[in-house]
Amino acid sequence: MSNPTRPPLKPLQQAWEELLAYAVPLAAPELVPTHEADGRVLAESIRAELQVPPQDNSAMDGYAVRSADIAQAGIALPVSQRIAAGDNGQPLAAGTVARIFTGAPIPPGADAVVMQEDTAAQPDGAVAFNAVPTAGQNVRRAGEDITRGAEILAAGTRLTPAELGQAASVGRAQLLVARRPRVALLSTGDELIMPGEVAPQDMRPGSIYNSNRFFLRSLLVRLGCEVHDMGNVPDSREATVAALREAGASFDLVLTSGGVSVGEEDHIKPAVQLLGQLHLWQLAIKPGKPFAYGTVGQAHFIGLPGNPVSSFVTFLLLVRPFVLRLQGLSQLEPPRVAMRADFDWARPDKRQEFLRVRRNANDGLDLYPNQSSGVLTSVVWGDGLIDNPGGGTIRRGDTVRFIPFAELLV
Repeated sequence: MSNPTRPPLKPLQQAWEELLAYAVPLAAPELVPTHEADGRVLAESIRAELQVPPQDNSAMDGYAVRSADIAQAGIALPVSQRIAAGDNGQPLAAGTVARIFTGAPIPPGADAVVMQEDTAAQPDGAVAFNAVPTAGQNVRRAGEDITRGAEILAAGTRLTPAELGQAASVGRAQLLVARRPRVALLSTGDELIMPGEVAPQDMRPGSIYNSNRFFLRSLLVRLGCEVHDMGNVPDSREATVAALREAGASFDLVLTSGGVSVGEEDHIKPAVQLLGQLHLWQLAIKPGKPFAYGTVGQAHFIGLPGNPVSSFVTFLLLVRPFVLRLQGLSQLEPPRVAMRADFDWARPDKRQEFLRVRRNANDGLDLYPNQSSGVLTSVVWGDGLIDNPGGGTIRRGDTVRFIPFAELLV
């Protein structure tokens, strides 16, 4: 029988929308050198103040010609000038050609470039052409990449090396980007031991190494956050309240792992309710049901489950878009790719499931045999998740919705 005092589990899509509504982009963007902006999110749109390329230029090493001067193969013409990248050629005299190199401006009067492989040098210094050129051949037109005044990058774009190059191509040495979110990371659980503190053979019964602390910090750093690791909080109400109060006073986001369920040693929920507000708690997903969102002090609070797979999956599905929205990013929904299941799944849960799978050599998906929320090996082995609706069985050959890790781990 269900507990009449406990609200029903919230569907993921509803929780996703509510969560992102709280994620107001952070104030105080900062100006950084363009070469240091990889992974940052633009806080302003960028418009070009010039065209790229600035003038017609050669796409090849070869010869700039008047195409009308070479009506048939075998014609030889004298070379009247040499134009390298960065030079400014003279008007091309009729009946002559210009030696030209990749990126060099096309001289006035020329309308084509013949690559050097289609030519032959003559003893008198002239050049014979083995093919008849057409107007526009091997010519990069001025402005064919970027036109003056065009918006080349929109505010809310997450910068990759390609965007940095494009910004540099229009002369931007600095970029205004969103401030990095400051995140306090806490773990809870008396059973947790840090690697290096105790040798495996000396672990006391019931103890486990704290794996969540490592992958959560790495995921946050990949998303551009400044992470302050506040360590492991003992399983006591007083210690939990004290740690959350300290974190809530200094950070944009407090992220915890463990302690958000309903056990007697789960102190996160009442501590958050004491210090702030709890807006979301418990989702209709598997793994990841005991997910929580609220506020503590001036900070956002997100509580992840303690089981490592639950923590990993809920981070990718919910924390990742939340953190990116804080930085002003607008495109947040992970792609779901239609793929073929090469397995049977006959025991679905009533909740929306995220199954760990891996693509195989036959363009299908294989299922990791143990889908327990404690088996971190499943996400190491896998390269993505199947988004399986609640109650949905899967038969070999069915089309399923696949979310690649590659889209979520950058």
